[in-house]
Amino acid sequence: MANHTLLLLSQDNAEYQALLQQAYLPGLTILAPEQEADIQAALTRADILLGEPARLRARLKEAHALKWAQSTYAGVDLLLGPDCRQDYQLTNIRGIFGPLISEYVFAHLLSLNRHLRHYREQQRLHNWQPIPYQSIRGKTMLIIGTGSIGQHVAQTAANFGLTVLGISRSGREAPGFEHVYQLPALNKVLPRADVVVSVLPSTPLTRGLFNGDRMGFFKPGAIFFNVGRGDVVDESALIEALRHGNLGAAVLDVFATEPLPTESPLWDMPNVVITPHNAGYSFPDQIVTRFSRNYLKYREGKPMEGLVNFNLGY
Repeated sequence: MANHTLLLLSQDNAEYQALLQQAYLPGLTILAPEQEADIQAALTRADILLGEPARLRARLKEAHALKWAQSTYAGVDLLLGPDCRQDYQLTNIRGIFGPLISEYVFAHLLSLNRHLRHYREQQRLHNWQPIPYQSIRGKTMLIIGTGSIGQHVAQTAANFGLTVLGISRSGREAPGFEHVYQLPALNKVLPRADVVVSVLPSTPLTRGLFNGDRMGFFKPGAIFFNVGRGDVVDESALIEALRHGNLGAAVLDVFATEPLPTESPLWDMPNVVITPHNAGYSFPDQIVTRFSRNYLKYREGKPMEGLVNFNLGY
């Protein structure tokens, strides 16, 4: 079997190099140069790249031997633009974030529902003041995107006694969902949902999906989560809906511009929770496990896990 050369292009190169060397992958030379001249030399011979999409994108044109790139993120929209080459196999790490995103959604949903922020402030003031609340049991959650992340969130929601509805491109039934609708049905389903969770990737179909018109279909008091991609939401429309519209609260991990500009009104809104795009962190040991399985398949010419369809955008 042919030998292969892997070039690491990650912010965590040292950690990846140590983990990959322990994995004993046959016929694989691992390069992790630090100097620009050494990176340039490695790009002429490496047929495999591993790294974050932004770092991969910056090197695509120079990677003359490239056959396969493994992204350390699930979202690879930076590598799908019309100006990016597509003459290689691209794999992402979808399938490992479901548990982490579920923890994120329910940590914040329960915190909002049980007024934990307010009690923290009351404790600081030595103020004993019960705040009314309702159980999340019996509420309806709408998850937009029914892949592996959406399915994990759905199963967690079902354990809490929520009714779980889904929206996907195909409308095919998926584990954990009571019913799945196609995207054109979104306006009809939104008014039923107490909680709306977007785990959508950035594609031509999804960009700007939550615009001003769409915001009008939210159920009064609904809580909106965005843990997918920021450009799915028109942020000015979201701000308006949070101030004067149906939306009760928003929990936002992703934004059209990241980091979120300091002048954004979202920072100071009392019904908004902002986190720095870390709802689902890419743990190097999990990525190396996925890469190792894919490497063995790559050597044998078998289909790899997480293969991205350049036309669909995921």
